[in-house]
Amino acid sequence: MKYKKETVIKASPERVFAFHQLPDAFERLVPPFEDAKVIQKADISVIGSRAIIETKIFGLIPAKWVAEHTAYDPPRYFEDIQVSGPFASWKHGHFIDPHAEGAVLRDEIDFEPPMSFIGDLAAPLFILPRIEKMFEYRHRMTKEWCESESET
Repeated sequence: MKYKKETVIKASPERVFAFHQLPDAFERLVPPFEDAKVIQKADISVIGSRAIIETKIFGLIPAKWVAEHTAYDPPRYFEDIQVSGPFASWKHGHFIDPHAEGAVLRDEIDFEPPMSFIGDLAAPLFILPRIEKMFEYRHRMTKEWCESESET
């Protein structure tokens, strides 16, 4: 399955990329409605760097998510994949392209839901809406920081 989210941000691609390199970027991007705890941070600039997150599936079932950074091309792209976790597979590309108003932040995710055909059936009703809600939050937080004059 595929998911894509784009947002125009009135800031340079370099500033948008810099947000993602902040030491606490991931914590800023975790929505308050997600029960997630960062156990190990990843450095997006280091290929092979891994993040470990403890989360709960449907808010009930504990799960550990290990994501590894597999590509780094500042200020336009970085990528991570799920090494282990709640999905059968997960590949997440973060694209930052120049735009007349500044930059376009685009997240592209290729994933396979858990539980084979049951996950495929559940995805449109439960998984995709949750991903959409999460990335709506993430893009809003990124946009607010990048368009703010006071934060660096």
